[in-house]
Amino acid sequence: MGRGGGKIVLLSILIVILVFGVIILVHETGHLFAAKKAGIKVEVFSLGMGKKLIGMQIGETEYRLSLVPFGGYCKMAGEDPEDRKGNENEFGSKPVGHRFWVIIAGSLMNYIFAFLLFWVIFMAGVPTMSNKIGQVLADYPAQKAGIAIGDRVNSINGAKIEYWEDLLSAIQKYSEGGKDLELSVERNGANMQFRVKPDVHEVKNIFGQVITRPMLGVGPASEITAVRYGIVKSSYYAGKHLFELSGMTYKMMWMILTRGMPVKDTMSGPIGIAFFIKQAASTGIIPLLVVMAHISMALAIFNMLPFPVLDGGHAVLLLIEKIRGRALSMKIQSAMANAAVVLLIALAVFISFHDIMRFTPLGKGKVFQEATGKNVSEP
Repeated sequence: MGRGGGKIVLLSILIVILVFGVIILVHETGHLFAAKKAGIKVEVFSLGMGKKLIGMQIGETEYRLSLVPFGGYCKMAGEDPEDRKGNENEFGSKPVGHRFWVIIAGSLMNYIFAFLLFWVIFMAGVPTMSNKIGQVLADYPAQKAGIAIGDRVNSINGAKIEYWEDLLSAIQKYSEGGKDLELSVERNGANMQFRVKPDVHEVKNIFGQVITRPMLGVGPASEITAVRYGIVKSSYYAGKHLFELSGMTYKMMWMILTRGMPVKDTMSGPIGIAFFIKQAASTGIIPLLVVMAHISMALAIFNMLPFPVLDGGHAVLLLIEKIRGRALSMKIQSAMANAAVVLLIALAVFISFHDIMRFTPLGKGKVFQEATGKNVSEP
């Protein structure tokens, strides 16, 4: 590897660390602000895990930068039952409602951060494929009707087509019941009309389910345009997009739990996430922000799962405490936490192994080969 290649690798590593650092900082800052608002003493706020590199005492809190960049924590007084002294500023001394908001504040901040990123993305310009045709498949309806590469689809059944996603939506909408489509196409400055009857094919959606889809047999050209919106409209699209992504994420998790989707092909750990960050960064700032928004949203959703040791698990324990009038015994909580840690470590090892197989040249590297164009046997 040459000097230039080494610089690229180093820059990629720095970008990955920066992205992880920002997302973790947002999460832990949520806990910090909520704790201070509730009157809880925050003893240590650390970006990173392990050995302290540098630190600064501000008021009652020591702010640290620690050795391992992939993590962070917010240590509150009395958070560990063994360290409780009964002081008013301890976590355990506060009402259940206050502790509940402190627990969920990290995930809430990650979710808000994802919304803000999408808001910025929609204002800055979302990379979108145009309505220009770049591929026409042989023996499909489009070719048989006379549609050619380079044609620009301006409307379908009277509905205006500006971008490729408009074209896909119109095909799906107006093909119901086996209806023909009326395409208005621009070719070399001249407007042309085509009547096309889509073929119906069985395909797999992103969840691996077999669905029927009308197809013309066309693909987009490599013509990308940035679609920008104003402040108000961007906030609407950001919220809409985040809501849809959240729904898809929960549906995917449900399908994993019900064995409708394999874990190894749908979940990624730090290795896979780092790969996606690197690929996005090589494309531009907007794709990088898109990946950051997805990671921040995913972290918020994952952390709020009702599973012991996760924020969602702690929130459930607080709800049980509120209903019972007292917390579960420390013996029960400790047993639940220990079992959860074992399961999470096993899941992390499983996912990391498959990440190596998918995203690195050390394994089969299918995704790696598709993204880099390299065969795993190449140097």
